[in-house]
Amino acid sequence: MLQKQVEKEIKKLSSPLKEGKELELALKAKLTKKELKLLKALATECVDELQHKLSLDDKSLKELHLKLTKKLNYEKTKQALYKDSKNEDKK
Repeated sequence: MLQKQVEKEIKKLSSPLKEGKELELALKAKLTKKELKLLKALATECVDELQHKLSLDDKSLKELHLKLTKKLNYEKTKQALYKDSKNEDKK
């Protein structure tokens, strides 16, 4: 589910994404806690619950979603999420 949501957020995929725990660990390294929670909430469709839990208004939630989308579309982030990425830990 998380993989499908990441695929929705990324505009142009050039390789298959990692799966399961590997993907989650790569996302954890690249995203903030709030962004990761939002991504998981979007995947499970319980955004309203998360919004209440984090005390976010609609504007803040939209801004967080926009930042998440931008961050997922950065080339360095995409490289870390690809299944065949060889330079995961290099900067």
